Amino acid sequence: MEQDDRKLFVLDTNVLLHEPLAIYSFKEHDVVVPMTVLEELDQIKDRKRDVSRDARVAIRALEDILGGKTTPEQILQGVKLPRREDHGDACGTLSIFPDHQLEMTHASLPDNNNDNRIINTALHLQKIHKPRNVVLVTKDINMRLKAKGAGIKLVEDYRTDQLIDDIRFLTTGFHQFKGDFWERKEHVSTESHGRHTVHTVPVVEVGDDNFYINQYLLDEDSNFCARVLEKTNGDLKLLDLGKDRLLNMDAWGIRPKNIYQGMAMQALLDPNIDLVILTGPAGCGKTLLAMAAALEMVVERGLYDKIIVTRNTPEIAESIGFLPGTEEEKMTPWLAAITDTLEVLHKNDVNPSGSMNYIMDKANVQFKSINFMRGRSIQNSVVILDECQNLTASQIKTMITRMGEGTKLICSGNLSQIDSNYLTAVTSGLTYIVERFKNFEGSANIYLNGVVRSRLAEFAEENL
Repeated sequence: MEQDDRKLFVLDTNVLLHEPLAIYSFKEHDVVVPMTVLEELDQIKDRKRDVSRDARVAIRALEDILGGKTTPEQILQGVKLPRREDHGDACGTLSIFPDHQLEMTHASLPDNNNDNRIINTALHLQKIHKPRNVVLVTKDINMRLKAKGAGIKLVEDYRTDQLIDDIRFLTTGFHQFKGDFWERKEHVSTESHGRHTVHTVPVVEVGDDNFYINQYLLDEDSNFCARVLEKTNGDLKLLDLGKDRLLNMDAWGIRPKNIYQGMAMQALLDPNIDLVILTGPAGCGKTLLAMAAALEMVVERGLYDKIIVTRNTPEIAESIGFLPGTEEEKMTPWLAAITDTLEVLHKNDVNPSGSMNYIMDKANVQFKSINFMRGRSIQNSVVILDECQNLTASQIKTMITRMGEGTKLICSGNLSQIDSNYLTAVTSGLTYIVERFKNFEGSANIYLNGVVRSRLAEFAEENL
């Protein structure tokens, strides 16, 4: 390949914090890391925060390539990236650029902050390597705007790990057909398995959509609602559920208010589904359904031994602070949504407060910090991971890999309420697991369409 055909990618610090091994993601192209980026990584690596781990991983990755017998001249010119099994197409070079040695020119930005120094590095490399394409890669939107304004021709977000380009394409967990589903279905076979009815329908008669295991199918004009059990040899095996049956399901006194909640409750109460992912706007019933189903399965049905509730705390799940008390008492302010839900579930009792305390003890409800989940193995439990739109893919992976035999994990979150500085809707760990687990037979994902909290909440969701 000609030198001019290979691009030169200049990486910002936030790229390496988001994906510590990002240097291997640019195939045959060359990667430049400005000295300012190394300084920022050095400042972050010793902080008592989750992002510090990513900084240390990135530094070690750079050391593995540039350390040892590499000379300063080679580091400036570029060291060939070593082969890695998980990045077999990476064959470019990695170099460190001493941006502090750049002299100020009339075309450069003031070097009074790190972002400007990195932009100036890209401007300098764009000038000396012309006509070769130099690309500044950063996840900072404002920095991308500044770089464009400063004269950098190619500025990009880091999208290598994004499974979808736009949140509008995120899997909803169901597919709605127009009209009546059973019209023009000529080759259907039906079997009964105890209380369940299973239909086998050719995929070509259903449509060209990419159906997947545990996806829900419903139509507009009839009572039809089913869940995909299997997809083999051009056929779909559908578990017949029916809208009426779903809307009449009951969990701890709670009944679905719409068909989306009905599908969610069916997945929540199915012991064969190990992971249920609930997404949707504020007020759609994610936490209420999760808690009601958990109590139903633990107390009434005896399928699990306890309920563990956890969520990310502020500062990206890094600290539960200096609140007094035990771990559970420290977590109580962050899990007020769960206690609010318990109050709703027992508001009609003679003594709601006494009922809540009794159920908390009977169901063995435990509030845990996500900080202390590493290394655990959770058995025979229902684990509710609330507000997980603020978790990274690695944090959610840490949680999922803690789940042992007989444990059901319920993940819920609203992708429009991301508080993290490092995440967007398309890079959130919630989006990651929705896409990664959609073909796993032990998981189900449902987007709860519609706000049922109150007419005030519904109007706010639609108009604000």
